Amino acid sequence: MPLRRTHPAWLVAIAIVLLPVLALAADFKAGVARRDITPREAVPMWGYGGRHAELSTGTLDPLHAVAIVLQAGESRLAIVGLDLGRSPAEASLQRIRARLKAELGIEHSLIAGSHTHHGPVLELADAPGKGRDRFDATLRYYAQLEDAIVLAVATADKTRVSAKIATGAVDLDGFNRNRQTKREPKPVDRTLTVLRLDRADTDQPLAVIVNFAAHPTSIPAQTMKFSADFVGATKATIEKEFGGMALFMQGAAGDLSANRGKKDYLAFGEALGHEAAKLAATLKPVAVTKPSLAVREERFRFEPRTNLNNPLMRMLYAYAFFPELVANFRDEYADGLRPRLTVALLNGDIALVGASGEFFCSHAIRLREQLAGTRLFFFGYCNGYHQYFPTIEATQEGGYGADTRVAPAPVGAGEELMKNTATWLGEMKAAAN
Repeated sequence: MPLRRTHPAWLVAIAIVLLPVLALAADFKAGVARRDITPREAVPMWGYGGRHAELSTGTLDPLHAVAIVLQAGESRLAIVGLDLGRSPAEASLQRIRARLKAELGIEHSLIAGSHTHHGPVLELADAPGKGRDRFDATLRYYAQLEDAIVLAVATADKTRVSAKIATGAVDLDGFNRNRQTKREPKPVDRTLTVLRLDRADTDQPLAVIVNFAAHPTSIPAQTMKFSADFVGATKATIEKEFGGMALFMQGAAGDLSANRGKKDYLAFGEALGHEAAKLAATLKPVAVTKPSLAVREERFRFEPRTNLNNPLMRMLYAYAFFPELVANFRDEYADGLRPRLTVALLNGDIALVGASGEFFCSHAIRLREQLAGTRLFFFGYCNGYHQYFPTIEATQEGGYGADTRVAPAPVGAGEELMKNTATWLGEMKAAAN
């Protein structure tokens, strides 16, 4: 009679306990949450120099922070879309990220503004001549904003559930146009990219990430009221027509305007939202059998083309904007231009690229061409803001967004950052395989 191998009861008990833990470690999860970030007091508004330090007078529609936390195995990534002109300023960003790490254990984040020109100024500081006393309401708002972002991420993290995922893209004609170049053919990134997350247990939509490139400058500069511009209507339309919670991430929109035609900002946003909802409905989310997340982030240093140490240059900028704002710009560039590049590879084939400025659309177009077989989500205005990054061709031609008035980045800086992006993703994909 053959001998039958037996196992001690304690070993069987350990195996029973470990199996769910191992399954959890290999799971793909997602959570989503939203918080209001509309200023409660009158503050200077971001986006148009001609406003100078004029204060806001009310709200057209509320500003929101939408956060998604993705868990791939044991790694987590927070993606935060803000109805703001840019991501929080450096000191504020550092405080937010430090809290996410200390309070939630989340080390990686992509925090980006939609680039609405009807949000609050974010660059002031609690120091004499830089915001204190004259703009104390703005400084109070920064504390409100930081708390709201951390709470949104914490809620999303707490409500994570097992999820399925799908991505898709479609080219949209007539939704954006190149506002900088006179050369033909004018480059335009028409790609609308969507990431759909469904609950694994019910197949119900959980969240939709929408990535598209177009300046949200649809409302007159003279309107001193807060608004998410077309982005708010885009998100609301997706949630109404498709379901889940929508998160909008602006693309490489440095030289791209929204091509609204005769539509107002709400109608344009609804039209874009309809296209995103239609695309999301065609996608077929699947379970992730081998979830993975690789993230790399670095800050670079360039010698800026604009010298804010020059008193005459500071005086000109102070006249164009207002003195306290320029004092903070000077601090930002005291050690050179320091853009931040954040690159994540999710599940081996989804690239999430965050860049801290207004990158021209050709940067994203060329990067997408290089990343064959990888779905690209390019997030501009992300994890910092270092103004325009025009292409080499654009700096040769000049024009708004390519000259030194608003583009302190040296010629070729954008190309260098995109080269690093492609290299890092290539190394990540090789490691994943």
